[in-house]
Amino acid sequence: MTTRTDQTSTTLPAPVRGALQRFRVAAFATGIGLLGMVVVMIVRYGFGNPTPSAVWSPLHGGVYMIYMALTVDLALKARWSVVGTLLVLLAGCVPVLSFAAEHKVTQRVRTGSGV
Repeated sequence: MTTRTDQTSTTLPAPVRGALQRFRVAAFATGIGLLGMVVVMIVRYGFGNPTPSAVWSPLHGGVYMIYMALTVDLALKARWSVVGTLLVLLAGCVPVLSFAAEHKVTQRVRTGSGV
């Protein structure tokens, strides 16, 4: 009888492993930020209160810029295609899609597939 152990973290080179972990955190933060943007846009346009949007929008913009930098970092280390990199960057613009992109990217990087 054999037991299967998940050795993907040991088979990835250390720079890729670190870049993947940073990307995953940034993708999650971006997804939360996008969901927050949906809420503040409802408050702004549905209830006529621009204050939450004035606070949240710049914060989300900063988080998205970090997401972009970490995505490019991972793309360079994992040798993604330009199109794949752009698609992952665009996934950070659509609510909930960044969560799906993070999951798919993690699977593909761990298996050594290209994005």
